[in-house]
Amino acid sequence: MNGRWIFMIAVIAFYTSCNKLDIEPGTPLCIRKQIKVYDRDTHCGSAHVDAYWFQNKTVYVFEPGSCGADMSSPVMDSDCNQLGSLGGFSGNLYINGVDFHKNAVFVKTVWKK
Repeated sequence: MNGRWIFMIAVIAFYTSCNKLDIEPGTPLCIRKQIKVYDRDTHCGSAHVDAYWFQNKTVYVFEPGSCGADMSSPVMDSDCNQLGSLGGFSGNLYINGVDFHKNAVFVKTVWKK
């Protein structure tokens, strides 16, 4: 095998390993795609996505991490419909008129940066 082939294989291995995210199995495809975008656009090392049971369905909260003040956390259902955002400058606690933190049950973290 000549050096050019070895170099090409090394480059392909490098790029495929860097682009693979550690997302929990069973996470809906739509949410997986959103996480890939979030990973690319979010620079905070403590960013993560958590799954909750809320209003009889699993929802996903995209937590921006601790790198900025007053950042909001989008909340999406498994079809990527945005239900609202938590926190932010206004300190919003409600999704669909219901206090999220008093009614949502944490399921698991599906991704960490």
